[in-house]
Amino acid sequence: MRASDAERERVAEVLRDAVAEGRLDMEEFDQRLDAVYKARTHGELEPLVRDLPAPGTGGPVAPDAAFAPSSGARVSWRDRIGGPATSRGAFAFWGGFGRKGTWTVGRRFTAFAMMGGGEIDLREARFEDRDTVIRCFAIMGGLAVTVPPGLDVNVKGFGFMGGFGDLAEKSSQPSEPVAADSPRVTVTGFALMGGVGVERKVTRAEKQRLKEARKQEKLAKKAETDRKELD
Repeated sequence: MRASDAERERVAEVLRDAVAEGRLDMEEFDQRLDAVYKARTHGELEPLVRDLPAPGTGGPVAPDAAFAPSSGARVSWRDRIGGPATSRGAFAFWGGFGRKGTWTVGRRFTAFAMMGGGEIDLREARFEDRDTVIRCFAIMGGLAVTVPPGLDVNVKGFGFMGGFGDLAEKSSQPSEPVAADSPRVTVTGFALMGGVGVERKVTRAEKQRLKEARKQEKLAKKAETDRKELD
């Protein structure tokens, strides 16, 4: 059976819980996580969690449970706070870097790009601490910080012959309210003849979830309308 992006992410979540509980060390966690995102089938994913218990229990993860969502709702922010950082910084000189997918951002993260670029994607990230400071320095280069709607983000940097700002402030689209249990992220630093931008976007899996929710809502309304007509 071919595995979907959402199924790979759910297996990755089991691994994140395992490393937070001390069942995996960081080296093995990185190896397994790399294998998760390279996996194409359920048969490749299953061995990666076969020896791990279900989070919060002493029993093993059932193969089907690793691929099935626990509910239709998003994982709460509270579940994404805590655990050792997998990265505390990134550097690009005449090149680029990327921090995206499933990773744990340190409470202090420093990014530097000179005549290059970098991407810091927090949409699927975990947070070492509830209060996180991301320092961005771009010199004749660019840094893009992508965050999910609902995350508490404060942008405080400045640009000289360049730009440093929250792209949502320039958008006419209404923003999603900040979640009560959201981590607090401060993006600071400066851009010299370059740019640092913070953009809010949902993940592909979240887009699919919202699409499915809207579809189910339309079906429910149609069923109610049909029922009233029959009455």
